[in-house]
Amino acid sequence: MNEHPRLTSLAHGGGCGCKLAPSVLRELLAGQPVAQAFPQLLVGTETSDDAAVWQVDDNTCVIATTDFFMPMVDNPRDFGRIAATNAISDIYAMGGRPIMALAILGMPVDKLPADQIRQILEGGREICAEAGIPVAGGHSIDAPEPIYGLAVIGLCHPSELRRNADAKPGDVLILTKGLGVGIYSAAIKKNALDEAGLAEMVASTTTLNRVGSDLSKRADVHAITDVTGFGILGHGLEIARGAGLRLHLDLARLPLLTRAAELAQAEFFTGASTRNWAAYGAEVILPQGLADWQRNLLTDPQTSGGLLVACAPEAAADVLQQIRSAGFPLAAIVGRAEAGSAGITVD
Repeated sequence: MNEHPRLTSLAHGGGCGCKLAPSVLRELLAGQPVAQAFPQLLVGTETSDDAAVWQVDDNTCVIATTDFFMPMVDNPRDFGRIAATNAISDIYAMGGRPIMALAILGMPVDKLPADQIRQILEGGREICAEAGIPVAGGHSIDAPEPIYGLAVIGLCHPSELRRNADAKPGDVLILTKGLGVGIYSAAIKKNALDEAGLAEMVASTTTLNRVGSDLSKRADVHAITDVTGFGILGHGLEIARGAGLRLHLDLARLPLLTRAAELAQAEFFTGASTRNWAAYGAEVILPQGLADWQRNLLTDPQTSGGLLVACAPEAAADVLQQIRSAGFPLAAIVGRAEAGSAGITVD
């Protein structure tokens, strides 16, 4: 009999579902100093982008990000792998390539054995090795709940930087991974997800979004962001607000994990999903009569989710094929950007 508690039982939330609600985050950041006092800071907090970017010279930008959370799975190695993949994703979403990482670790050392903590760290190192980067250091504390993640540094050429605010009217929107990670996580908490579902979720959340670095070399790819804790609507809104455009999402074309719709209809969802809708629902137009479970899919917090890519319409078919060939079989065209009031309409 296992004498140690389940990892997920030690945390009040898990994965990117731990993020503060968008409205709370905006309130906390209100009144912060204007970053434009530093002209070399190309990307700061102004458009809620995925990472900070500092231009060193005419050929080099440094990209910096950090991401960490509590466990959404009970296997410690998988927790480490998922958290590392999620953190590195911010670099890819900006069009960069990662060069090194620092570990962030908080563990209840009186509740978890050292071997399990080592497995978490090993999982993170494994993903970093796959990305071709070292874990060059880090920091650890004794914490009441298990926390793990990375601070990641990357590089890109200024011409390859992709902000979330640079979408253009007429752009086609492509999503690279299936939605439903938060719903699967809620099912894990209640022992309602089978082994096949768990394997599917782990496979998705440990797939590196390195295709973002390749897409940034295309002039016809205008904007990229990764879809994480605020769901497809929340991160879509960041594109819409930044670019001053109306995004139209085609509900029927959104890719889903295999059991996402089934579990959503069985009322598996996270508290973060509800908080997300409360934070930004006023900026979204939904189809009349949309069921609550369908709305929960749209607000579902994704941990280590896919990239949302805005590209020129004439390039969409080729961009989609490039993404699928890079190992994203669920990638799909999910909508378009149009001139209009900033927000999202779900068709």
